[in-house]
Amino acid sequence: MTGKRLLAINNYFYRRGGAEAVFFDHMSMFGEIGWDIVPFAMQHELNESSPWSDYFISEIEYGRRTGLLRKAVQAASVIYSLEAQRNLGRLIDRARPSVAHAHNVYHHLSPAIFSTLKAAGIPVVMTVHDLKLACPSYKMLRDGRVCEDCRGGRVYNVLRHRCVKGSAPLSAVVLAETVLHRLLGLYRDKVDRLVVPSRFYLEKLAEWGWPREKMVHIPNFVDVTALSGDWQEGDYFAFAGRLAPEKGLATLIRAAALSNQRLVIAGTGPEEQALRSLAAELKADVTFAGYLSGEKLHRLIGESRALVLPSEWYENAPISVLETYALQRPVIGAAIGGIPEMVKEGETGLLAAPGDAGDLARALREMAALSPAERARMGAAARSWVASEFSAAAYRERTLDLYGAVGVA
Repeated sequence: MTGKRLLAINNYFYRRGGAEAVFFDHMSMFGEIGWDIVPFAMQHELNESSPWSDYFISEIEYGRRTGLLRKAVQAASVIYSLEAQRNLGRLIDRARPSVAHAHNVYHHLSPAIFSTLKAAGIPVVMTVHDLKLACPSYKMLRDGRVCEDCRGGRVYNVLRHRCVKGSAPLSAVVLAETVLHRLLGLYRDKVDRLVVPSRFYLEKLAEWGWPREKMVHIPNFVDVTALSGDWQEGDYFAFAGRLAPEKGLATLIRAAALSNQRLVIAGTGPEEQALRSLAAELKADVTFAGYLSGEKLHRLIGESRALVLPSEWYENAPISVLETYALQRPVIGAAIGGIPEMVKEGETGLLAAPGDAGDLARALREMAALSPAERARMGAAARSWVASEFSAAAYRERTLDLYGAVGVA
């Protein structure tokens, strides 16, 4: 045993998305090297069990019908959660951590917890999974296009453009949240270091005024040994993820139709019906496989010609790319956000212009024109790259170095 304790913080305590995957894998990794792991999260019916769940805060779910009083309480908690501060204070009294490592906290736990941690003298680091530190609505996306209108402190644009679900009340709450958090310096002054998984995000945050000395580039990781690279290639390209506008799926379906390539889409989301209609209208060879996970998802990707990531927003460092490489398959990615630094053009995959169906069709045709052996060589190079640069061991050593830099002995 190391005698060290990690306070691992995230809104959700179940595998909900990429941020939660990193959160859980991080806890598991440090538990394996002898650290005592203490989680702090929100109550939720899908949560994994934890002996620390009595300290979790009350559930906040925005899609559910609630009364006016409950909505007001939730709005206040979004901005500054006193309950999170109280519960975290009790938790610290019982199990003082060596370091606190936060992931996604806004809208649920709230960054009020950073004041509690700072007052207790606990080193705090936070992994940046999206662009919330710069953009109030966290995606830098509006009406399907990249938007940087809030740059230079002009955060009132989140209300002006109704960036949060097209709602003036919700956008007003997020504006109030952003203004208060910045006035109190909850992220800027109370967090010792920001872990940034992509160089693109590091540069973007620096452009928006975040000091470089507070940011550390630590790429996400994948355990290559847990995923097989032994697959029999099929005759299709694959997409796996949420069916949402920023994912560029309408562009992908148009590209599949233009290039006469077969496409299998795994996932669900708000765009599903519109995408099905578009595929039918274009007579594109598209199969909607629904939500897949585990072995079924690995098989879909492992037997594909390549995974396609046609994003039209500033992606950070998608875990799906690393998992595809670990499955020994190449990736076709949009040249936007952090994706280009994860694709070695012609070696581990291909890049295409975001939002450009013609260029994406070109990339699909180019990949399909390669022999299975050539695609297999790309996949092998990708798996080898992940095993060295994006390994669990590399992530652990970089993170331990960071913890040492913030005062963990």
